[in-house]
Amino acid sequence: MKALVFHGPGRTAWEDVPDPALRDASDAVVRVDAATLCGTDLHIVKGDVPEVAPGTVLGHEAVGEVVETGSEVRGVRPGDRVLVSCISPCGRCPSCRGARYGQCRGGGGWVLGHLVDGTQAEFVRVPFADMSLHLLPGALDSQDAVLLADIYPTAYEVGVLNGRVSPGDTVVVVGAGPVGLAAVTAAGLYSPARVIAVDLDDTRLAAARALGADEQPERLVDDLTAGTGADVAIEAVGIPATFELCTRTVRPGGHVANIGVHGKSAALHLQDLWIKDITITTGLVDTSSTPRLLAMMSAGRLPAGDLITHRFPLAAMEEAYEVFSRAAETGALKVVLGQDRHDAVLPA
Repeated sequence: MKALVFHGPGRTAWEDVPDPALRDASDAVVRVDAATLCGTDLHIVKGDVPEVAPGTVLGHEAVGEVVETGSEVRGVRPGDRVLVSCISPCGRCPSCRGARYGQCRGGGGWVLGHLVDGTQAEFVRVPFADMSLHLLPGALDSQDAVLLADIYPTAYEVGVLNGRVSPGDTVVVVGAGPVGLAAVTAAGLYSPARVIAVDLDDTRLAAARALGADEQPERLVDDLTAGTGADVAIEAVGIPATFELCTRTVRPGGHVANIGVHGKSAALHLQDLWIKDITITTGLVDTSSTPRLLAMMSAGRLPAGDLITHRFPLAAMEEAYEVFSRAAETGALKVVLGQDRHDAVLPA
């Protein structure tokens, strides 16, 4: 089969690799119908995630059709159309039993495109299939559903839930890329008074406005909040400057929820923060919310197509990376690859 293979920092190739095969009784093999690119993939290609070994197939988000299952798999069967989650929980370790799937200690967690071959390929082996795959309703388009593999659960769990967004809050989302825009949408589910998007890119700010956000530079956040600051600041970039901006804009007693993947240390200005009684949270997504988000997308409560700016056939993987990596020039938000082989039908 063809797959996008990481060959070391700055080097990838769409090339022939062996077809995946079942290794464990809990595995499934899925034919990929839709895949997408993530900012984390760009971090890997830059060399920011040294755990990814050369020769690894990248990617951790997909929708496809099950073609083979191990003897212990009970929840899916060949022919089922499924969402491939970015997190593969074992379901048995103490972390998984507490629904902290991202912290799995039983051989799972974030493994696809990280510690094992991932989803940017024609086929993928999915470990712990009963926990990692979600059946999709017939009317949900594959290229929309793929957004539930990572960015929506990440924005909802690591941003909105960790940040404890509540009705009437002022929420600042710093970074209006794909996961930041998903955070704008997810925050809106909790009826905040306003959601303010902060970004340097006009295209991304326009996308945030279309999803209901205000856009304001940092100096106006105090004006909008009568000088108190935001109730919740969500960091969705992953650089020191944006994290520190969040700590400046949050009110005393507020929450800073860090989503961004950081490759460098950021200063924690405790000389200013010690007295503010703020809560700072970080986290890897657990995807425990995926069934709930799937139900909301099926009901039309989560926009999908609004976040997708570019679509490519799967074989155009290298071109898609080029477009996605130059988002400031191309206007790329979420880039989706593949062809939906499923004929959507309304339920009887």
